[in-house]
Amino acid sequence: MNMGAVPLHYSLRNLWVRRVTTVLTAGGMALVVFVFATSLMLDAGLKRTLVATGEPDNVIVSRKGSTTEVQSAVERSQAAVVVALPEVAVIGEPLISLAKKQNGKISNAMIRGMEQNGVILRRKVRLIEGRMFRPGSNEIVVGRSVRAQFAGVELGESLFFGGRQWHVVGVMDGARSGFDSEIWGDVDSLMQSFRRNAYSSIVVRLTDPQSYDALVDRLNNDPRITLAAKREADYYAEQSAGLSRFIQILGLTLAGIFSIGAIIGATITMQAAVATRTAEIGTLRALGFQRQSILLAFLAEAVGLALLGAIVGLALAFMMQWVEFSTTNFQSFSELAFGFELSPGIALASFAFAVVMGVAGGMVPAIRAARIGIVEALRCN
Repeated sequence: MNMGAVPLHYSLRNLWVRRVTTVLTAGGMALVVFVFATSLMLDAGLKRTLVATGEPDNVIVSRKGSTTEVQSAVERSQAAVVVALPEVAVIGEPLISLAKKQNGKISNAMIRGMEQNGVILRRKVRLIEGRMFRPGSNEIVVGRSVRAQFAGVELGESLFFGGRQWHVVGVMDGARSGFDSEIWGDVDSLMQSFRRNAYSSIVVRLTDPQSYDALVDRLNNDPRITLAAKREADYYAEQSAGLSRFIQILGLTLAGIFSIGAIIGATITMQAAVATRTAEIGTLRALGFQRQSILLAFLAEAVGLALLGAIVGLALAFMMQWVEFSTTNFQSFSELAFGFELSPGIALASFAFAVVMGVAGGMVPAIRAARIGIVEALRCN
């Protein structure tokens, strides 16, 4: 036997022998890992929803200095200059207030007015019920999440806003993108209804994705145009920044607070284990195991507890991927539905976080166990 080796079998056996304590301690760590993982998953789900809204070869052209389409305004004369580019869709986004199904509270929903070629630009969107709105009509198509969240937007129902009655003729699936939280209608009908004479933005599909820089230069150098271009994917990524920061700060703060409790619990558990196993420690020392081996054995036991907690916590977090909810997007002040997204990176980060908790909770008891002398330990027997 290599007496410098770590007696891992001893640590694993003690986890099983003291399984009630193991379950309780690992359960506390599982809760922390669950909070940690779900906060990262929520942030990842938000980014996926908004970033997935953008197409890699689409460019959003809006007023210079505006950070959202809601704040932007593109005059028809300027849009006419840009619309000469191939494959252009013109869109506009007023907001309306709708009652939520769950509690009846009023919240905003985004309305996107567009021409028929604007529908073509949204490759990921597909109709799952009904049909697309007709040009020049008072017809609208609602996103899957809009139908799930709000009342009065079922297929065949009507909404009253902008002084008109609008008929729901279709339901669309945006492939878990931001379009799931939007209502689409004919741009000219919506502009007349909301008494608007300018678009919010225009969307251009590039003939060649590499021509983006040339498009930006042309817009910057044309004195007739006070517009700025941005890749659609980059634009929507920026829209997630504020809400993403909030979720990260809130989630990681909660995980940090809970982790302190979990670390204290692990420390108490390991301290108790050292106190009740003093004679066993003496026996191991008498057999020739070095102090370093004893320290690493108890650290391995604490990390084992943490990893058990991580497995349970991640299993619970995994099931959250079927949960979807909505909140207000700080950028557009409209309701945005998104869910949890578990990735290998988040799983690895959760395991690493659990290991850190295990080491932090087990270090002091492990040092105490390593310092116990042979004579002192056997005398306690």
